[in-house]
Amino acid sequence: MAQDNDVDVVVVGLGPGGESVATQLAQSGLSVVGVDRRLVGGECPYYGCIPSKMVIRAANLLADAREVPDFAGASTVEPDWTPVHARIRDEATSDWDDEVAVERLEKAGVRFARGPARLTGPRTVEVDGRSWTASKGVVLNTGTEPAAPPIDGLAGTPYWTNRDALRADRLPASLVAVGGGPIGAELAQAFARFGVQVTVVEVADRILAPLEPEASKVVADAFARDGIQVLTGATISSVSYDEGRFAVEVGGQTVPADTLLVAAGRTPNLGDLGLDTVGLDPSARSVDVDTRMRAKGADGLWAIGDITGKGAFTHMSMYQAAVAVRDILGQDGPEASYHAVPHVTFTDPEVGAVGMTEQQARDAGLSVRVATTDLGSSTRGWIARSTGLIKLVEDAERGVLVGATSVGPAGGEVLSMLTTAVHAAVPTATLRSMIYAYPTYHRAVEATLAELA
Repeated sequence: MAQDNDVDVVVVGLGPGGESVATQLAQSGLSVVGVDRRLVGGECPYYGCIPSKMVIRAANLLADAREVPDFAGASTVEPDWTPVHARIRDEATSDWDDEVAVERLEKAGVRFARGPARLTGPRTVEVDGRSWTASKGVVLNTGTEPAAPPIDGLAGTPYWTNRDALRADRLPASLVAVGGGPIGAELAQAFARFGVQVTVVEVADRILAPLEPEASKVVADAFARDGIQVLTGATISSVSYDEGRFAVEVGGQTVPADTLLVAAGRTPNLGDLGLDTVGLDPSARSVDVDTRMRAKGADGLWAIGDITGKGAFTHMSMYQAAVAVRDILGQDGPEASYHAVPHVTFTDPEVGAVGMTEQQARDAGLSVRVATTDLGSSTRGWIARSTGLIKLVEDAERGVLVGATSVGPAGGEVLSMLTTAVHAAVPTATLRSMIYAYPTYHRAVEATLAELA
C-alpha cells in the first residue's frame, strides 16, 4: 500500500513552466507534489513580464501624449505615483495572486508544499523535514535570483533590483541603472518617461550587447531622445550611500542618484538544492539536459527553465515544460530544439530577435548573406514616423534564414513571421513569393528579402 510520502512526481519550483508541468501531470492521473518557497507563478507575473510591461505601457502612453502640442501636465508626474503591479495586487482581481494560484493547483489535483526544497538522493525531495519519494522522478524549475555584482561598497546599501522597482510607491528624482541589458533598458526608459533623471551604466561597449549592433544603436538613439545618459564600456569602481543619496564612481566621475537599480544579470537557484546527492555539481551555473529535458548524469531528474541555460525567458520554460511532460508520460512529440529561440526587449522601439546574429552565424562557419532595411522607409513607418529596422541573416548555401531582428513599434509582433521562417527553414525564395499586406510594418521584411538577392 502506497504511503503518503510516495508520489509519482515532485516538481520543485512553480514558476510558469513548473506550474504547467505539475498541472498537466496531475490532470493526466499522476500523483504530484508541487513545491515552492515563494510565490506560485514565479518571477514573471509578480515582478517580471506582466507588471513591467504594464508599467512600460503606461510610460509609453505618457511619452506619446507629450507629442501632442500643449498637452496639460505632460511635463510633470506626481511623486506619489503607484506602480501598476501594486494596483493589481491591491485590487485582487488577477490570476497572478498567490492564493489564487495555489487554489488553481490544488483543483488540478496537485498537492502543494511551501518551503525550501532539497534533493536528498535520487527521486527524493525534502521540504522542512518532510520527505517525498517520487516513483517516476523529480522536475526542477528553480529559476534565478537578481545578481549583485562585486562592487566595492554596494553590499548593505538600499539598492533596487527589478523587484523593488516594481514594488516602489514613489518615483525617485534620479536613478542610476547598473546594466544595460533587457531588464535595465526597459526599466530605465520607463522611469525616464515618468520624469526621472536616468543614467545607465553598461560594462560592454553598447547597451543590449548580445543583440545586433544595429538594433543596439536604434535603442541608444531613442534613449538619447528620452534624455537618458548612457555610459558604455564603463566599470563602476565603488558605490556609497549617505543621507538618502547614492554616489556611483564610474570612469573617473561621480554620478549621484536618489536610487540605484542593479540589473546586472541573474544567479541560478542551484547552490542549496542538494545536487551533489544525485551526482551533479552543486557549484554549476546550469543543469545540463538532453533533448527530452532529462538531467545528464542523474537518474529520474528533469530540469526546465532558466536553470538549463537555454535562455531566461518565460516562453522557454513553457516550451521545455511541454517536452518534459511528454517524456514523463511516454508520449510522442518533438524533442527540444533551440535553433529558433525568439526573444523581445520591450523598449520603445521594441527589439525582437530570433536565431543567430550575423556574428554568431559567421562564427559558426556559415556562408552568410545579410540585409538590413530602415523601417522608416516603409509606408507604415513613414506614416507613423517610426524608427527601427529589419535585419535578416541567411545561410546562403541552404537558402534559408538562420536569424532575424525586427526593431520597431511592433517589433515583437513582426518577429512572429520571422520566427516561423527560421524555425521551419522556410526557403527565402518562398518568403519572397508571399503577398505582404499594405501598408504594414511587416512589408519591410519583403524589402529586406529583396536586398538579400
